[in-house]
Amino acid sequence: MNVTTGTGTGTAVAPTAPTVEIDWSEAFCSEGANCFRFGLDDAGRAYIGSTLAPGVYVSDSVEALRALISAVKAGEADHLL
Repeated sequence: MNVTTGTGTGTAVAPTAPTVEIDWSEAFCSEGANCFRFGLDDAGRAYIGSTLAPGVYVSDSVEALRALISAVKAGEADHLL
């Protein structure tokens, strides 16, 4: 999974990512206009991004993001709420 890297000062910065063409699906919005979208690129990598920050996203294989979503749906991240 793509992760952010630190600068050593406690501030996270996004890694420099190559430009890819992502085919985004229509945004999914929950209460409070928290909108997320899912996408795929030509190489078959999956993406999750926020509509508030179009250039910021998480990417990994389809299988890895499917496992993440399944874990969230199963309540394995409830302790973070």
